[in-house]
Amino acid sequence: MADLIKEVVENVVQGVLKEILKKTTGRGATRRNKRQTRSATTGRFTRKTTRKPAKKQVSRRRSATSRSRQRKS
Repeated sequence: MADLIKEVVENVVQGVLKEILKKTTGRGATRRNKRQTRSATTGRFTRKTTRKPAKKQVSRRRSATSRSRQRKS
C-alpha cells in the first residue's frame, strides 16, 4: 500500500516538473512590431526615413550669481 502511494506521488511530481520545465524553456522577450502606415494614393506601405533635428534648449540655466542671490534672500 505504501509503495502504491509513493508511486502515485512520484508520478504526480514528475508530471508537474515536466510541465513547468516545458513552459519555461526558450522564452525570451517578445519584440513588438510597430504599426506601418499606408500611402493614401498607392495603398502601399510608406517608409519613415525623415528624422527631425534635435531641439535646442529653451529654458536658460541660472548663473552662479543669480543662484547665490536666491540663497541669500
